[in-house]
Amino acid sequence: MKNNYLIISLFILSISFWGCEYINLKKLSNDQEEPGKVEIPVAKVGSSILYQKDLTGIVGKDINPQDSANLINRYINSWVKKQLLISEAAEKINFDQASIERKVLDYRYALMVHEYKKYYVDNNLDTAVNDQEIETYYQENKDNFELKQNIIRGYFITVTKDAPKIEQLKKLINSDDAKDFKELKSYCFRFAESYFLEDSVWINFDEAIRNTPFVGVTNKVDFLRSNKFVEDENEENLYFLRIKEYKISDQISPLEFVRNDIKQIILNKRKVAIANQLEEQVFENAKSSNKYEIYKPTE
Repeated sequence: MKNNYLIISLFILSISFWGCEYINLKKLSNDQEEPGKVEIPVAKVGSSILYQKDLTGIVGKDINPQDSANLINRYINSWVKKQLLISEAAEKINFDQASIERKVLDYRYALMVHEYKKYYVDNNLDTAVNDQEIETYYQENKDNFELKQNIIRGYFITVTKDAPKIEQLKKLINSDDAKDFKELKSYCFRFAESYFLEDSVWINFDEAIRNTPFVGVTNKVDFLRSNKFVEDENEENLYFLRIKEYKISDQISPLEFVRNDIKQIILNKRKVAIANQLEEQVFENAKSSNKYEIYKPTE
C-alpha cells in the first residue's frame, strides 16, 4: 500500500504544475465521451489537450516509482515540444491539409499492413535451411563475399611464465596427431590463462591478437604469409599462435566464415517471397469474390 501511495503522489506532483484550471478543459471538447465521466488534462498547447488516459501504457509494471515519474515527465515534455512545433509550423507554412491527411492515412495503413505481413510471415516461414541451399547460394554469389579483414584458422594459447612443460606445450601445439591434440586440450584446461583450439572455425585475425604482443605487428599480411607458428611474451605471460590457414582481405571468404550470413540472406528472401505471395493471394481472392470495384473516370 505504501508503494501505491508513493506512485500516486509522484504522478500527481508530475502534473500539478499545469494548474487546477485545466480540470474543466474537458468541457471544451470531446462531446462524445461518456456522460458524467471527467477526463483529467495533463497538458495543453493551443486547442490540443493531453489527458491522463493518454499516458496509459507508458510505464511498465515492474518499474520503480522514481523512474516511473521520470518517464511520465519526459513523455509530457516531449508531447508539449511536438505540439509547439506543429503549432509554429502551421503559422509559418500554408500546408495542404488534404495532402497531410492523405499522408497520415497512408502511414496508418502502412503500419497496419506491415504488422499483418509480419504476423503472416512469422506463421508461415520455413526456418530450416539445409547445407545444399547454403552451398548453392555461396557458389552462385561468391563475388559478394569478399573479405573485409584478415582471417585465420588455428590455435591460440596464453600461459603464465611459470606454467609447467613449456617445451612439451610447443610440441603439442605444432602436432597434427589426434592423441597430441587431446593432450593439448587437457593441458590448456589445467594451465592456460586463455586458449582457442577450434581450428575448424575461421576467426578475425585482429580479434584473435587483441590484448597480446602480436597486436604490434605493422604488416599483418606479411606476418601471416611468413609464419605458421609464432610465440611472444610480456612481463607475465607467454603467447603461442599456430596458423593453420589464413585468408587476407580482398580474397573470397571461405564458406564456413559466411555460412550464418548466407542462411540469414536465404531466410530474408523467403520472407520477401511470402509477403509478396500474401499480396497476390489477397488480391486474387478479392477478385474472385468480387470484393472490390474500380470505376472508370468520367470524361
